[in-house]
Amino acid sequence: MHMQVKPMAAATQRIPVLVSAAEKDNIAALAKAAGLSMGEFMRRAAVSFQPSQDDQLLDGMIDRMVASTARASAAIDDAVAYVETSNRKIARLEKRKKI
Repeated sequence: MHMQVKPMAAATQRIPVLVSAAEKDNIAALAKAAGLSMGEFMRRAAVSFQPSQDDQLLDGMIDRMVASTARASAAIDDAVAYVETSNRKIARLEKRKKI
């Protein structure tokens, strides 16, 4: 069974993309290695790009880490405040004892 390949529509629209000189050189090298023009290489790369499940998992992990860090930071702040209050009480008690 031979599949018919649908001819691609003529490219008539531009999408300007700014890249650094190093990025352009890298894209050009990749396109050349693939035997494609830079435009065709970029079109294929753009069409085939889909955020992976790994990216979604990482985003979820990052969100949980940010929330956990905020809770830990708040707990540390509470502990520091408790110690400061305790130190003030101890200092007052020591001061009274000296009098």
